Amino acid sequence: KITMLSNEQITKFQMLYKSRFGRDISQEEAFEQGIKLIRLVELIYKPMTEKEYEMVQKRRKETKL
Repeated sequence: KITMLSNEQITKFQMLYKSRFGRDISQEEAFEQGIKLIRLVELIYKPMTEKEYEMVQKRRKETKL
C-alpha cells in the first residue's frame, strides 16, 4: 500500500511539528516524518473485534473492586 500526503497535510504536519517542538522543518522532512508516522500507526493499530471488546468488558467487570 502506497501512502501519499497532500500538500495541505504536509503543511499541517509542519505547523503541528513547530507547535510541539518549536522549530521549522522543510516540506521534504515533514513528508518523510509524516509517512513514517502513518506507517507506525498502520503497524501497531489493530481494530478490536466485537468479541474481543466483549471479553475486555467482562474482564473489567470481574476485576472491578
